[in-house]
Amino acid sequence: MCDLELVNDRLNALIGNLSAQSRKEMARNIAKKLRASQQQNIKRQQSPDGTPYKPRKEQPIRGKKGRVKREMFAKLRTAKYLKARATTNEAVVEFAGSVQRMVRVHQYGLRDRASRGGKEVRYEARPLLGISQNDQQIIEGILITSLSEY
Repeated sequence: MCDLELVNDRLNALIGNLSAQSRKEMARNIAKKLRASQQQNIKRQQSPDGTPYKPRKEQPIRGKKGRVKREMFAKLRTAKYLKARATTNEAVVEFAGSVQRMVRVHQYGLRDRASRGGKEVRYEARPLLGISQNDQQIIEGILITSLSEY
């Protein structure tokens, strides 16, 4: 057994010793911090690894005049669509409801129709959710704080 597995087993034992309410509170704190981090990434128009999103495609000449003034995914970062929830065993940050399909297309760079009768378009991959090194440090900090209070 390597050292990392030993540390992991001991950490799982310590977390298992916490009451269900304490584990749920810890998971809720983790989920809230992760949601805030993901919202900031979306606001800065960058993927979790720090690379900027690919810009929108240029519109055809006969299309709408002027530039698109809204930033991409502005509404998606609101609490209405980006949900954080927790149970005693997990912390989840997810997109809710009808936007899941659109988010999946952009997350993985899939093909989709921009409108019902429109032609199929291949979208650039623009990862909206993911765990960065900073997020891992936040999670570790919350774990240490929760275990030290126990």
